[in-house]
Amino acid sequence: MEIFLLLMAEASAVNAELAEGNHGFGLNFDILETNLINLVIIIGVLFFFGRKVVGKTLSDRRERIETAIVNAQKRATDAKAALEEQQQKLAQAQAEAEKIRNNAQENAKVAREKILATAATDVERMKETASQDLNAERDRAIAQLRQRVVAMALEKVESQLQTGVDSDTQQKLIDRSIALLGGRS
Repeated sequence: MEIFLLLMAEASAVNAELAEGNHGFGLNFDILETNLINLVIIIGVLFFFGRKVVGKTLSDRRERIETAIVNAQKRATDAKAALEEQQQKLAQAQAEAEKIRNNAQENAKVAREKILATAATDVERMKETASQDLNAERDRAIAQLRQRVVAMALEKVESQLQTGVDSDTQQKLIDRSIALLGGRS
């Protein structure tokens, strides 16, 4: 821009010299009379000096866009790799979950079988205990009945003995008792 102003100042100075002498070539800076020439000069100056600036700006913009595209492609590649890795981890986690579920089912079956076996053993033990208790109660009842029968028999014998036993019967009873005692020895 400074160059443009410098050119304008030089053109004004040359125009002033030519105007004094009114002879030769000169620049007319009257906007209404010389608008086309001024536009050509301005466009020429802008084209000459502006193309470098515009070219550099466009070049910088192109580089930024290319860099952004390369970065986006790299991020897309990284994201794709991360997605594949996460999908692989998900598949592994699902396989591990299936394995854990199968192990849990096996453990549940084993525990169920163990509990059923323990319950069956407990039932058998309870049956045996109940049977033993029943046998013990039966034996006690039988022993009590025997004691009562013996007591009743003794009472009957005592009453018969008190009512009178003849000497013949007493002798037979004594002989039989001696025989029984002798047979046990």
